Formats: sequence, C-alpha cells, structure tokens
Amino acid sequence: MEKIKLGILGIGNIGSVHTKNIIEGKCPRVELYAVCDLKEEKTAWVKEEYPTVKCFKDAEEMMDSGINALLVCVPHYDHPKFAIMSMKKGLHTLVEKPAGVYTKHVLEMNKVADECNVKFALMMNQRTNCIYRKMREIVKSGEMGEIKRTSWIITDWYRSQAYYDSGDWRATWQGEGGGVLLNQCPHNLDLWQWICGMPTKIDAKMHYGKWHDIEVEDDVTAYVEYANGATGTFITTTGDTPGTNRFEITLEKGKLIAEAGKLLMWKSDVTEKEFSKTNEIPFGSPKFEQSEVETDGKNEQHAGILNNFADAILDGAPLIADGREGINGLTISNCMHMSSWLGKEIVVSELDSELFYEELMKRVATSRRKENINENVKVNMGDSFR
Repeated sequence: MEKIKLGILGIGNIGSVHTKNIIEGKCPRVELYAVCDLKEEKTAWVKEEYPTVKCFKDAEEMMDSGINALLVCVPHYDHPKFAIMSMKKGLHTLVEKPAGVYTKHVLEMNKVADECNVKFALMMNQRTNCIYRKMREIVKSGEMGEIKRTSWIITDWYRSQAYYDSGDWRATWQGEGGGVLLNQCPHNLDLWQWICGMPTKIDAKMHYGKWHDIEVEDDVTAYVEYANGATGTFITTTGDTPGTNRFEITLEKGKLIAEAGKLLMWKSDVTEKEFSKTNEIPFGSPKFEQSEVETDGKNEQHAGILNNFADAILDGAPLIADGREGINGLTISNCMHMSSWLGKEIVVSELDSELFYEELMKRVATSRRKENINENVKVNMGDSFR
C-alpha cells in the first residue's frame, strides 16, 4: 500500500495522540517517519517503543530528513511560522487548530499556500462528526429556508485550576494568545461558520480570569448579525459545571438542535413569513413535524482528518478542511477580542489585522509565565475538542 512519510512537529498532548493513532494502525496510508520536539523527554517514549521512527530536536532538520508531509502540533503562535517553512520546502502540510493566533500571520500563511504546489489542511476533526455534517447538509440544501437565528451555548468546557497549572504557557497572552476562544473553541467557531456562514457584525462581552487565576478570557458572550438579517449568539466558558452543549439553528421552516449526540428537527411545510401573512387565528402557529434526524453514524475525528490528508496527497481527494479555511474561525475569534478590547461592535469585513496585532502585543508585553506548575499532570485529550 502506498503511504505518505509523515513527520510530527511537537509531541505534547495532541502530538502524542496523533502518534499513537498512526502506530496503532488507525491511519493505514500514513507512515510515521519522524518526530520532533525540543524536549527529549517528549520523544523518549517514541525512541523506546518505536525505534524505527527518527527523532529530532530541530524542526528544519526533520523537514529535510526525507519526509514528504508534516503535521504541526506546536504552540499556537508558531503554527503559521512552521507551516510556511514546511510548504516552502515542498512538504504537504497539516496544521493543528487554531490556524494561528492573529489573522495577520494566517493571511501570510495562506498566501504561501497559494504559491506552493502542496496540500494544505487543518486539523478540524469535528467536521467528521456525523451530527454536524448532517446539520450542514440540511442548512445548505435550502430545504428549510434561510437561517433566521443561530445560538450555540457551549459551556461544558469546565477546567479546574489544576488544568491551567499544568503548563506555564497555558492561558497566558504570551503562551497561547487567548483563553477559551483560542484553546477550546476553535472547533466550535469553525463549525458555526462552516454550517451557518460568516457573520457580518460581532459584539462581544468577555471576562478575563473571572473563574480562574489566569490572564485570558474564561467567559464569553457574543452577539452577531448575518448578511440576510439573521442574528446569533455564542456563549462559552471554562467555569461552568455541569455545562451545556446546545447548538440551535432557527430557519424559515423550523429549527435544528444538536445536543447530547442527537440532531433533532422541527419542520413545517410553510415558512413562518407565509404563515404569518395568511393565518387568521390570533394565537395560531404553524404545524411542525418533529423527528430525530438519521445520520450515517460516522465520527472519525483526528484519524479521519489524517486519513483524508493522506488520500488528498496520494489520490487527489478533496480535503475535509482546507488549511486556508482556518482564517474564518480565527477572524470571528479576533473580532470577539477586538470588540471586547475596544468596547464596540466590529464589522467583520473591516477587521484591522494590524490593529489587532498591536492590541494583542500590548497584552503580551505584560504577560506572565506561571510559576509552581505541575507538568506531570497528564491532560487526556480523548475525543474532546481540546
């Protein structure tokens, strides 16, 4: 069987997940050729358990070692830097989420991707989830009319202080560039725009270190507007337990709700607007057929994205998540931060990438690396978003 020769840059929590998926045979068209991490203890277990895999401490040295594809799993700020380096060397490149921390850098990365004849993908593994795939299919088909309202309350990201104390980079402006929006929610923001489209205006309220001893946001409430007049809300935190994960889309002929591993549909034969015009009963309302939507049940997650990446390289298969699309969710995130920092509504198409970078760097300048951390705490990625 033909395989790609993959190098993994960064063997932390998520890098080790990808390594194990390949070693355990979940990605049959991927050969783990090399791994790289600055800390030798991160690659020690790879050396011991899988001696045929080459181990490096220098990223460029690994890129020149014979691999033809790279998976970037380093801290957020460095995603574009190493992706750019990789693509310029002619390597097919897959980047962990988020695409980057600020749109200015990601725009540079996308420009390089357009100039290089390589496959460029993003680890948006939640796009493989049958619930969200089906939700998108229904919305994009137009069978339920246009969107009127979107609402995602995603508060089951609970994290205790021990989580934040497991790394000196966690939840700092210098180390991560943000909090719940940059760490936990990139998948949600990506799915939100992938299914519903990009909003045109964003007004966000944030709290920084409200529930934890951290300097970045851990509580967010955002209001958005869309080009067709629809509105939406996005609410998230790492401070609620028990939390909620409920994604609701109201359309002209009903609504969709994704919650607790199910996709529920309420569907009418008539649009709300048509009913309102013709109805003569003061408290009348359209009749809806309620059902649980059937899906194909597939949810291949990280291994699914890696397999798709290999198929794209070897067979020309379409990418589930083209790397260039990472700019979309990040733009929403950057607009939310800008709205909070400047205290005003942000027009998405007018986001000033230079100004955002300047505002972010002000916070980085006073950022502090945490002390008394416990790196021995293992953060179990499992099937979680992050």
